[in-house]
Amino acid sequence: QVQVAESGGGLVQAGESLRLSCTASGLTFATYGMGWFRQAPGKEREGVSCVNWNGAITYYTDLVKGRFSISRDGAKSTVYLQITSLKPEDTAMYYCAVFRDDFCSSSALGRPDLVHYWGQGTQVTVSI
Repeated sequence: QVQVAESGGGLVQAGESLRLSCTASGLTFATYGMGWFRQAPGKEREGVSCVNWNGAITYYTDLVKGRFSISRDGAKSTVYLQITSLKPEDTAMYYCAVFRDDFCSSSALGRPDLVHYWGQGTQVTVSI
């Protein structure tokens, strides 16, 4: 049984940092591209970042480039999203995504249909 579990969200002030974690079990972690999506109230789910199977290739949406950093640890079957300089507009539920393939691409960030498994989400709220 595949399980995808996020953690690390919370209530922070603008300018602060957070590190989100996502651990996947019940699958061969090294064979999947991984990503993070987010969804703010009243908005569609949007791709934020993704990383290919071995961590060598990463993509970010333009909105977060320079502030977000994705990485993965195969030994722990965990993908991380380091977020710095948080802004109120970053407030959203952040979802971990296991893609159907071992790669990721910039276009994949706009394709939630390419996600094989989703986590339950972790809430990030940024106050002014």
